[in-house]
Amino acid sequence: MWLVYAFLFGSLIGSFLNVVIYRLPKGLSVVRPRSSCPHCGHTLTPVELLPLLSWLLQRGRCRRCRGPISPRYPLVEALTAFLFALSAYLLGGTGGIAGVLLVWAFIALLIALAFIDIDTKTLPNSLNFAGVFLGLMAAWALGFPQGFSQALEGGLLAAGLLALLAGYGGLIYNRFKDSPREGPFGVHQVHLAAMGGAWGGMWGTAGGVYWGSLGLLLGFLNAALNARTARVLALPDGLTLGLAALAPLAALLLQASPLESLRGMLLSAGGLALAGMLYWWIRNPSDKVEADNTEESGYVSVMGYGDVVLAGFLGVWLGFAQFLVALLIAVLAGAVLGLLAQRFGRGGQQIPFGPYLAVGGVVAFFYGEALLRWYLAYLGLG
Repeated sequence: MWLVYAFLFGSLIGSFLNVVIYRLPKGLSVVRPRSSCPHCGHTLTPVELLPLLSWLLQRGRCRRCRGPISPRYPLVEALTAFLFALSAYLLGGTGGIAGVLLVWAFIALLIALAFIDIDTKTLPNSLNFAGVFLGLMAAWALGFPQGFSQALEGGLLAAGLLALLAGYGGLIYNRFKDSPREGPFGVHQVHLAAMGGAWGGMWGTAGGVYWGSLGLLLGFLNAALNARTARVLALPDGLTLGLAALAPLAALLLQASPLESLRGMLLSAGGLALAGMLYWWIRNPSDKVEADNTEESGYVSVMGYGDVVLAGFLGVWLGFAQFLVALLIAVLAGAVLGLLAQRFGRGGQQIPFGPYLAVGGVVAFFYGEALLRWYLAYLGLG
């Protein structure tokens, strides 16, 4: 009966997620007005809002105008219901009722983010940061799904990894052209922070001070200077990213720690990336999707910073090791589906990276540890 209740509750939440997916990118309230037919504007009655059943009984059409209703509505409801029931089964008594509710919130946020990204190629900051803050609060208050320090470090490392993949990818794809300059926070500060964190981090800790935080200090000082002077003061991306990449190699020659150098690089880059995105979200809290003008400067972004915040969200919930499992699953899923799309002549229908990350995150949450153990045993390290 517990699984039945989980399935029914999940279908109700899935019905609400359909509203969120449709309205949030349009800048509309997800509470008012009541749901209506997109064709004739007919306000739906409670009978017409029954999850799964209404669509089936009405044969996918509006009762008044007979206009078609997208099958994606029952798909989202069924997917949410199935994952809620599956998570309740897999969790058992882990974390108690509070733990189950938190995991359901984790799943619901990822479903909404995935479908919004498919529709608009954007990931709303309100949902992304809700996942980050909810995970941190759960870790701090309940130690679930992991301790606070592990959650915070996992989020920063995961965001830093995606930010640097975007940085190096953009640098190569755009033939070493600098990214667009924004102030007071911008992509260039993430690269500056990565450089400082990489060179400071190689020395580990000294006198109780972690020198990898040097990158965070440099990034925030740069932001303060930009705000004070009303200008964008930035070093070339090729210089900051190049020096960041050299730091782990220099650590080997200097008999320092290349792993700590990498850790400092990722932590600093992730911290500045999340802080910058939080700043811009506070400045403009609307999630309404506007026209994308990023390519007017001639610079093409290989990955949006919404994916970076989503990586931070997943890192908080999964920890960095299992985030790597999620990332690997996302890359493999994207490659397989991309090949299938080309094989069946649908190569133009590209799916952004966010949905793949969401799939990888759900799989890694429940099976990441088992997959890691299997892989280490396969390598003979388990």
